[in-house]
Amino acid sequence: MKTEDTELPGIFGMLEASGALRQGHFQLSSGRHSARYIQCALLLEDPERAGRVGAALAKRLGVHQPESVLAPAMGGLIIGHETAAGLCVPFRFSERVDREMTLRRGFCLREGERVVIVEDVVTTGKSTLETAELVEAAGATLVAVGAIIDRAGGENPFPVPFESLARLKIESYLAAECPLCADGVAPEKPGSRR
Repeated sequence: MKTEDTELPGIFGMLEASGALRQGHFQLSSGRHSARYIQCALLLEDPERAGRVGAALAKRLGVHQPESVLAPAMGGLIIGHETAAGLCVPFRFSERVDREMTLRRGFCLREGERVVIVEDVVTTGKSTLETAELVEAAGATLVAVGAIIDRAGGENPFPVPFESLARLKIESYLAAECPLCADGVAPEKPGSRR
């Protein structure tokens, strides 16, 4: 596992101390399998810690001069709110309805509004890209994407700058090639996308 602590001193210590960095056999939201999983909800369950992480991400994203933060539910809810608080801008979230990402609850984006999308962990970027489509459909402008953890392997999967507090490389496998499955260990499905 390769790690790089880029902005918040002690982020990996906080992940480990909170139990957010888990070991076992996990089926990721992408369908791939892994022996490690990051459950950022455990990192963010402490309000003081969540505020520190959100402020650090806000510092990274502030250079893009966002006018609002948009986060895909569920993973982006807490960190998106804390980042918006650090930026002193409105916070909104997208959610799935019949497997399609949408804005509900009276949330809307203005034409030309400068938006950053915030996630807890980015691996493939699927939810973030679906949320970016909502920004584009509203005529708003996506200026950056931010995440606590970048698991995308060092590649930016987005058409705008991608800011993260740390990069983490965790090996994952196609289910048919998973050595843990070959050992007869059933995977846990901790992700929010079903």
